[in-house]
Amino acid sequence: MQGIRALVFDVFGTLVDWRGSIAREVQALLAPRGVKVDWLAFADAWRAQYQPAMEEVRTGQIPFSKLDVLHRRNLEVVLKDHGIRDLDEATKVQLNLAWHRLDAWPDVAPGLQRLRERFRLAPCSNGNISLMVDLARRNGLPWDAILGAEIARDYKPKAIVYQSAAAAFDCTPHEVLMVAAHSSDLAAAAQAGLRTAFVARPDEKGPGRGESRATVPVDVSVNGLIELADRLDAN
Repeated sequence: MQGIRALVFDVFGTLVDWRGSIAREVQALLAPRGVKVDWLAFADAWRAQYQPAMEEVRTGQIPFSKLDVLHRRNLEVVLKDHGIRDLDEATKVQLNLAWHRLDAWPDVAPGLQRLRERFRLAPCSNGNISLMVDLARRNGLPWDAILGAEIARDYKPKAIVYQSAAAAFDCTPHEVLMVAAHSSDLAAAAQAGLRTAFVARPDEKGPGRGESRATVPVDVSVNGLIELADRLDAN
């Protein structure tokens, strides 16, 4: 692990609990309006639209669109599928901004604070810049920059997303450690030349439905960011 100068992070699932947070936010907005659905199932359905929407950008079917735009389009699909109609525009706007109000896992803020003593830090997320800024302000995430899809104008796992993050810090890819809870993300980062760290989030998608161990070769595997700081000898 010698020569690492910067760490970049997947965010949804790795740093923040998207499932529990979205279920909470949707319930808070829709239950007072008389809507009754399985809130966790609603969160899962919304998330299920995520990769197909980005694939349209990755394959050139549609121009690059910020994730907020894709999330709003996906929201319309999920509302229709759940039989939720006649919501006013202001409520839909607030629903879409639920992704800006996700809660971090408990180890994240203290782990990042320690890691930042030694390394440059940034998200390398498919989330857009304003979304990443709002999550950082909500959860006390001490980023040195906001990198990822909106900078690269494309979506992971395209190599340009990882490589543009390294270039933004004037690093070679091999000087950057990609941190994620998803083996597919880390495999793509390694293919792009970055080194990789797996963080176990076994309950990301529900109890026992996340990844507890990497299914691809990685440089380091940990159970959280505190352990990652220990492994990298961060103060």
